Amino acid sequence: MKKFVLALVIFLLVLSTAIIKNTTKQIEDEIFTAKENIRVLNSELENVSLEYDYLSSAERLLEYQSQYFENDLIQKSINDIKIYNISDNKNKIQNFKIIKE
Repeated sequence: MKKFVLALVIFLLVLSTAIIKNTTKQIEDEIFTAKENIRVLNSELENVSLEYDYLSSAERLLEYQSQYFENDLIQKSINDIKIYNISDNKNKIQNFKIIKE
């Protein structure tokens, strides 16, 4: 009887160890996936923040123009902007239209 109880206890210990090990592995996989998602989102946040910081206002753009480009950039009228469409092997140039809704 003692041998049976000892064998049962050992079997239960091995079974519980296997269950705990599998559960721990699943949790580790979920943590790894979450960390990877956070890393990607942090990278995207940095890019968006950088874009926002540099392009947040017209005054700032004019400041950067004078600081880095001096006379290389010129102001264009919105009527000078053209749209180049390629569809069905046809090239087409259209004027840029502003549509207010």
